[in-house]
Amino acid sequence: MNWLFPLAKGGGSSSPAAPLPALTSLQQQKQRQIESLRGAHASIAEIQKDVEYRLPFTVNNLTININILLPPQFPQEKPVISVFPPVRHHLMDKQGVYVTGPLISNFTMHSDLGKIIQSLLDEFWKNPPVLVPSSTSFPYLFNKPAGMPPYAPQGFPFLPPYPPQETNRTMAAVPVAESVSSSYTTDKPAAPSYGLIADLPLPVPTAEAVLQVGQNGFTYKMPDVPDTFPELSELSISQLTNMNEQEEVLLEQFVTLPQLKQVITDRDELVKSIEELAKKNLLLEPSLEAKRQMVLDKYEQLTQMKAAFEKKMQRQHELNESCSPSALQARLKVAAHEAEEESDTIAEDFLEGKTEIDDFLSSFMEKRMLCHCRRAKEEKLQQAIAMHSQFHAPL
Repeated sequence: MNWLFPLAKGGGSSSPAAPLPALTSLQQQKQRQIESLRGAHASIAEIQKDVEYRLPFTVNNLTININILLPPQFPQEKPVISVFPPVRHHLMDKQGVYVTGPLISNFTMHSDLGKIIQSLLDEFWKNPPVLVPSSTSFPYLFNKPAGMPPYAPQGFPFLPPYPPQETNRTMAAVPVAESVSSSYTTDKPAAPSYGLIADLPLPVPTAEAVLQVGQNGFTYKMPDVPDTFPELSELSISQLTNMNEQEEVLLEQFVTLPQLKQVITDRDELVKSIEELAKKNLLLEPSLEAKRQMVLDKYEQLTQMKAAFEKKMQRQHELNESCSPSALQARLKVAAHEAEEESDTIAEDFLEGKTEIDDFLSSFMEKRMLCHCRRAKEEKLQQAIAMHSQFHAPL
């Protein structure tokens, strides 16, 4: 195992281990970009070390996976960012797979990959992408971009190169049941060395019997068609040729098949059941109309109650506004000013000799007392309003 751990002791060699070679400036910049990507997105998954990363996120109940591929000369080369499933967005290409906006086209060695992915997510949040209707490809089916060379082996200075993979790897022979297909023991191709998933066939659903599903969810099992027809085996070659050339004879023989008779019988029974169900539905029509009219009456009653409720709410709002502390303070100020003006008018009339002294004293003192009482109440209310507003407590 010394080829994997060069710094480990043992293995029959007493020579001191060589120091680790320093990373190149390009490798250091690549590691900084990867650290920035991981620091900005904790949920990112590493598919292949220093080559491929995947970040899932959800917007508007749509889960999108962002696949980030780092070329061998990254960050001198621009990263390849793709999404699955394909979406429609102004930052995507026409197929809705690759990100081609200014975020990628303006990428340089001094760009921050973590911030670029965060800007992409922010843009998706502001303008949610729309799923492409024809996106029926296999999950995570990311093809290699056109013109992009395959990834070269990563030359890590602290590890010797990994032995190359064989072109075909043969599965070891193991005992299998007779019911298992022999395709499970065929040769399997090697996995791609650059971290991309190759084209995979879609799984094809299989079923023992063909079921015809209607629009209402009704399923019908077709009769089993035999591999051979005993009726035809008894006929001669000339009779079979005649039947093949004459369509009337073929149709006559076809009508006598028990499978077709079964289909016709099932059809008649289905038509009969549909007619019975239609008659039952017609019998329920009067009660349905009565309930429908009841719902309309309830809706009309609801509309009237809603209008009365909104009218009362408006009245309550007006009363609340008229009885608010600020409105009461304004009314007290106006009433105090009116009482003061009336007392001034009484004093002027007395000075002009229009009223007697006894009438003047009684009316003047009453108006002045009313004026001072209203001003005192207005000042007290103003102090209460100021105190409540200081502690952010609405009255």
